[in-house]
Amino acid sequence: MKKLLRLLLIITLLVPNFVKAEELDLAKNAKSAIMLEASTGEIILDKNSHERYAPASMTKIMSMLIIIESIENNIIGWEDIVTINENASSMGGSQILLETGEKMSVNDLFKGIAVASGNDAVVAMAEYIAGTTSAFVNMMNEKVKELGLKDTNFKNPHGLDEANHYSSAYDMAMIAKELVKHEKVLEYTSIYEDYLRKGTDREIWLVNTNKLVRFYDHLDGLKTGYTVDAGYCLTATAKKNNMRVIAVVMGEPDSKTRNSEITSMLDYAFAQYKTTTLLSSSDVIKKVKINKAKDEYVNIVPTTDINILSKKGDDISSITYSTEIDEIKAPIKKGTIVGYINVNDKNKQQIALTVDKDISKASILDLFIRNLGDIFTGDILIKH
Repeated sequence: MKKLLRLLLIITLLVPNFVKAEELDLAKNAKSAIMLEASTGEIILDKNSHERYAPASMTKIMSMLIIIESIENNIIGWEDIVTINENASSMGGSQILLETGEKMSVNDLFKGIAVASGNDAVVAMAEYIAGTTSAFVNMMNEKVKELGLKDTNFKNPHGLDEANHYSSAYDMAMIAKELVKHEKVLEYTSIYEDYLRKGTDREIWLVNTNKLVRFYDHLDGLKTGYTVDAGYCLTATAKKNNMRVIAVVMGEPDSKTRNSEITSMLDYAFAQYKTTTLLSSSDVIKKVKINKAKDEYVNIVPTTDINILSKKGDDISSITYSTEIDEIKAPIKKGTIVGYINVNDKNKQQIALTVDKDISKASILDLFIRNLGDIFTGDILIKH
């Protein structure tokens, strides 16, 4: 089969189709804003989304992404105990009041970041993962490059104002889009209130800096931000009727306006749009025979659900797809990209295909038994 060029992203948006925020009188007080649907990456609304601004504590979206990937890759664990050093305990701004020498689990530190936006907690985690804060920041910026983002440069993991520390609404939305793939994170970012050190004389009450997790239905994250340079910022996400929306505003004049404008953006998205699943990740696209494999046949499936975003009432029945599948040889592991689906929707989505299970090479005995079976079933013809 003809091989396709490998893409860095599973889904590539070739032509953005969005409405300018000004046309809808949305996000009118924000310096920049963006709203997109998470599964397709399709942009719904845009306002100066590539302009660079200080991101304040929205920086922690990337920090949380590095942390959760470290956990899922078994580099660290939720129950690991972290000893707090002076660098972390001396952090200013929002904090969970860590003390030098205190011991706290990764689970509780992550909660302190996700709920209370603890600068001390994120520095403690950065140093636990990477050894130093600067090494962790290097990991953050490498992830920026991996995601193909052009308007972000991090200088710290917490978001306090610092020269050359910047991002954009677009880049924040793309990082958030990557983060929400890890659904465990949303269990933390959706917490409105909780406690750390429960039952001790140093018990602390955590209240989410993102008040919309309590006051906006279906909203379960992600991160607020405020500094003098940044103004009031928010990256928010909500899921309703199987559609997850991510909305970002930067440079708002106050928290009330910030929350109000995010709410209006989300209301617009859920009122006007819907997603339809064209294919799920369990749908078999094709059954392929593999020579010299222990299992002679393997199912080809999408790596993710394939959704179509459309305006409510629009007819999407004409949307079709085509497939390109590489030659598959054993051994091959589930998750390995073996081709792509090309969808003819307006965004020309291209979604990777994989095998639905690990396939190992056949042994000599496996091949002998298979060939013997073919003889008895008449699949092999003996010529005289």
